[in-house]
Amino acid sequence: MTLHNEQERVSRSIRMIKGKRVSIKRFFLFVPIFFILAGFVLTSAKQQKPRAAARVSYEDKIGVVKIEPGEPVHITAWMVVGGQDASLGTDTKRGVEIAIDDKGGKLLGHRIKLSVQDTGCTAEGGQAAATKLASDPTIVAAIGSNCSNGALTGVPILWKAGIITVSPSNVASDLTDPDRGPEYSGYLRTAHNDKVQGAVAAEFAFRKLKIKRAATIHDRSLYAEQLQTVFAVTFKKLGGKITSQEAVSPTDTNIGQVLSKIATGKPEFIYYPTLIEAGVHITRQSREIKGLEKVHLMSADGIFSKDFYKAVGEAAIGMYHSNPDFSAFAGRYKGFLAKYQKKYGEKPLAYFHAHAYDAAMMIFAAIEKVAKKAPDGNLYIGRQKVRDALYATKNFKGLTGNLTCDRYGDCADPKIAVYRTTAENVKKLEMPDKPFWRPTPAKAAPAKKVPAKKK
Repeated sequence: MTLHNEQERVSRSIRMIKGKRVSIKRFFLFVPIFFILAGFVLTSAKQQKPRAAARVSYEDKIGVVKIEPGEPVHITAWMVVGGQDASLGTDTKRGVEIAIDDKGGKLLGHRIKLSVQDTGCTAEGGQAAATKLASDPTIVAAIGSNCSNGALTGVPILWKAGIITVSPSNVASDLTDPDRGPEYSGYLRTAHNDKVQGAVAAEFAFRKLKIKRAATIHDRSLYAEQLQTVFAVTFKKLGGKITSQEAVSPTDTNIGQVLSKIATGKPEFIYYPTLIEAGVHITRQSREIKGLEKVHLMSADGIFSKDFYKAVGEAAIGMYHSNPDFSAFAGRYKGFLAKYQKKYGEKPLAYFHAHAYDAAMMIFAAIEKVAKKAPDGNLYIGRQKVRDALYATKNFKGLTGNLTCDRYGDCADPKIAVYRTTAENVKKLEMPDKPFWRPTPAKAAPAKKVPAKKK
């Protein structure tokens, strides 16, 4: 091998080595660039996820209930389901259950969960029930309470937690009074206002029975006290005289002294819109007091129940009750009664079952209106939005009529009638379902004639 050839071979080797070094350098230069680009892509992907979530976020002034796929829409009923007034709460609870059945048990693809909390029929019971419910963030809305005393104490607690409630049976006028306070702005009702019922009872006594002298008794409950007040004011305006306005406690078993005092005023009629416990004592003992043997007795919806008939027996025969006018309910009410009979094997226990059905359906409609479903399947329900949707209810086709809610939560289409208990009602433990009397609808004022324009 010549020296020239050897030099040429060495030169080629050096060039190859240099080429490899260059390639290696390029490789190591490319590696960090690759990882930088990969990191940028990953970072961008991570940043895009929050943006997607932001697009489906659901804001509300007082809070949002998030319901994940497979979880239920939680509705609660706070009602009296124990004790002497249990028939009232059980009956309204059944109205809600039938409403759930009519929705197929689901709302927006989620199962409807109904929980029940007993309130008794007292202010203390309402407060205790509301306190327990307010601690459960899964509750979207509530139906209740039954008794006005419970609502008076319980509603502010529920609304502070953002839980809207619609009552099927509270009738005390204070609950929807313009001066009730902001703590009750999360409250509505499908039941009538006592201002309507008390006036109807007074008209019945004065116009139908031609009564001129009447007395009242209440059981110190908000419901009874306000209702008898409306009766007394209206009766006096009509031209009648109120001889006495008395009060007893539900636990007073011997009220002979109170009744004897009433007898001295020689009333022809006693109106006592109490709950069952006090109503039983008044009904029984009034028949034993001299001067009251033939006095007309009238109660209200608070004792319009088979439980009252069970407790008082034949002493109830001939007495009157003011109550919702079932005959004025929508045509679908007959179908509802058939479902009730089939599901529970008996006729309604009380009288606000249809109002409870309407309360549930109003809530379902409001939730359907405002709820938002995210791409990931989560359902978002704004608490303030549900409240606002309920207050915006207008011409809602309910069992009890066309419901329109005013700015204070009165939503009822109030139609009140008077019923009379017969011996057959007491024997069969069934409340009368056909009105004995109903008020004459007010006639519209004739339209004023517009004078023809001279040509």
